[in-house]
Amino acid sequence: MDTISELAGDEHSGDKSRTFVFNDENHTLGNCLVSIITNYEDVMFCGYTVPHPAEQKMHLRIQTSGPRAIDVLQRGLKDLEKLCDETTSKFKVAMKEYKNKNLEDID
Repeated sequence: MDTISELAGDEHSGDKSRTFVFNDENHTLGNCLVSIITNYEDVMFCGYTVPHPAEQKMHLRIQTSGPRAIDVLQRGLKDLEKLCDETTSKFKVAMKEYKNKNLEDID
């Protein structure tokens, strides 16, 4: 099963405006992507909805003034991945420092 698809009937709006459907996703991913993508200079609109709480789907709408919406989505997903990797790395360093400090306090 595909994780991401385009909303049916959206193809008439051109490559710069698309609604993507994420299966098995919710507000967590939607909010993160909107936070990242809305900061891009060429994005006119980015927003998401969870159409119904009984469905595990999230719709993400992207409208740009230049690049294709799919390219902006791919950029946003890559930037989110980098952010998650950086957060994980900093967390591991902080945990190591915390554990080392607590071991010193015991001695």
